[in-house]
Amino acid sequence: MNQPDFFEIPSPCIGVCRMNGKGYCQGCFRSREERLYWLQMTDEQKHQVMRLIAMRRKKVQHAAWEKMQPHEEAPEQEDLGF
Repeated sequence: MNQPDFFEIPSPCIGVCRMNGKGYCQGCFRSREERLYWLQMTDEQKHQVMRLIAMRRKKVQHAAWEKMQPHEEAPEQEDLGF
């Protein structure tokens, strides 16, 4: 049984409306359809979008973190002469 929300779920829009290479907004991480239909969505649909946003944001942050990490090259293997 779902418990109803007492307050309206606000839009996650932060006013940075630029699309990334995968079609998601760089500001709020929503797809075009998620932005377009936000006002028509049920509370459960909005909660699902918020979960998707959190996963997308985490993935982007992890990729940025990995990009900043120094890359160690594998040591050269010695020729043992076999």
